[in-house]
Amino acid sequence: MSSKPQPRPVQDSQKSMSLSQTRESMWIAVHLPSLEMEVFVPHWQQAESASAVVVLKQNRVIAMSAVALQAGVRFGMRRGGVQMLIPEVQIFMQDSIRESAALSAVALALLRYTPQVSIAEDASILLDIGASIRLFGGLSALRQQVRATVNMLGYSLTTGSAPTAKAAWLFARNAALQQRQGQFCLRTSHLFAALDRLPVTLLNSSADWQDFLQGLACHQLADLRKLPRSGLQRRCGKDLITEMDQVYSLRSSAQLWVLAEPEFHAKLELPDRLDSTDALFTYSRSLLCQLLGWLNAQKLAVKHIRLELQHERGRLAVPATILDIHMAVASWQETHLLPLFKEKLGNLSLPASVITLMLSAPQTVALEVPSDSLFPETVVNPANHQHLLTLLVARLGASHVLRPGSKEDHRPEIANQWISVMENHSASGKNSIPTSAPTSLPSLPSLPSLLRPTWLLAKAIALEVRRHKPYFGSELNLISPAERIEAGWWSDQTQVRDYFVAISAEHVRYWIYRERPSHANNADNADNAEPAWFLHGIFG
Repeated sequence: MSSKPQPRPVQDSQKSMSLSQTRESMWIAVHLPSLEMEVFVPHWQQAESASAVVVLKQNRVIAMSAVALQAGVRFGMRRGGVQMLIPEVQIFMQDSIRESAALSAVALALLRYTPQVSIAEDASILLDIGASIRLFGGLSALRQQVRATVNMLGYSLTTGSAPTAKAAWLFARNAALQQRQGQFCLRTSHLFAALDRLPVTLLNSSADWQDFLQGLACHQLADLRKLPRSGLQRRCGKDLITEMDQVYSLRSSAQLWVLAEPEFHAKLELPDRLDSTDALFTYSRSLLCQLLGWLNAQKLAVKHIRLELQHERGRLAVPATILDIHMAVASWQETHLLPLFKEKLGNLSLPASVITLMLSAPQTVALEVPSDSLFPETVVNPANHQHLLTLLVARLGASHVLRPGSKEDHRPEIANQWISVMENHSASGKNSIPTSAPTSLPSLPSLPSLLRPTWLLAKAIALEVRRHKPYFGSELNLISPAERIEAGWWSDQTQVRDYFVAISAEHVRYWIYRERPSHANNADNADNAEPAWFLHGIFG
């Protein structure tokens, strides 16, 4: 997986905080132990597939799937030996460019939890979450959310938590060696004892001195600390002493914070040709995770997302399928974007198999986060209503989600109508969701208050006339003066009516009208004609 453009590291002037400082920080280290293999085959695909996967470097095995391990494949084995054990094995050559892009993508996605994220050695990422713990419901809940985000990107991980960055990094890597999900030490007073039990091999600078240290029976960091520093430095160099001091916070270390690019563009090469929208949604979630991290880092909300699904190239090339998702209200939250993404993909028909996904955010706005109140709010948030409309349009179609509309006309049938929530909001392009609340009509001169029913019938019902009174189940008695409407003379829908509010014997109020003969009719016939009565509305 590749995310383009990649986050740019910048050296931070703040140093890691020492244990003696009064303000205690907290770090989470994320280690990707199977990165070499999972850049080719995501971890969820390995769990569903029974095929063996092997990654080679210089023609020797450096990573393998559980199926390959059970079949007898071991680290350092040559290609020929692997193919002899498993003839149908999938073999990939290590791709450092893919691995670097994958780390950048994971770091970008994790920016949603803290702005202080750095990429460390040995396929690891460090997060300074001291200021984010309460925001995400505590350290345990935050670790679970970080784990879910990285898993959604397609990678397995181990985590480490500690008051210092180097200690958290060692805990995460040690958890991978012990095949545990994570390891943590949250109290500064217990940190040295926890570090002393870690193996010396976790220090990168000890790689060239393993035989020498083993000969001295130096297996744990506690053993290493007991050795004379001057002699150890003369024999193994300054790097080993420096790294050990950084682990125990005796020496500060600078972090290279990840910065998100000004514009968001992410690309994902699929491991196979896919023609199922359900499978595409699984992979597109990883791009959406990166978008969420980018939005949080830039303090933006998105109103328009574009997903480009690329098909075959070359002589059999098929034009890319473009999926534009417009939102009524700008959003930056997974709970709003993920269901909308799923509905849009579910309604998409593909002309051919998809080989690449590309995600961009053409329209964003500055994020306006409402401040929390001391007391719970009972008023419905208008933004939630707009998010619901957006989801309904994605699921049912614009022609099935309607809102009341009005038109400047005195004729009730024409003045009152149901229109699509997308109507009059085409500024964003064809088939776009309204980008704001419905625009209000131009201000009109103030008119006297008129009685109007809440229920207007789609077609007026002709009423009987009994004893010179309109009849609908019972005689209707008029309780209001006439409201005369004469309109439509400029078209073929001329209306000449007198509207009344009438009440029945059951005390139900109706809106009825008496149709007067048109001026186009003969005046003598108009005087002799029996008035026709119609029921047009019912009051609530």
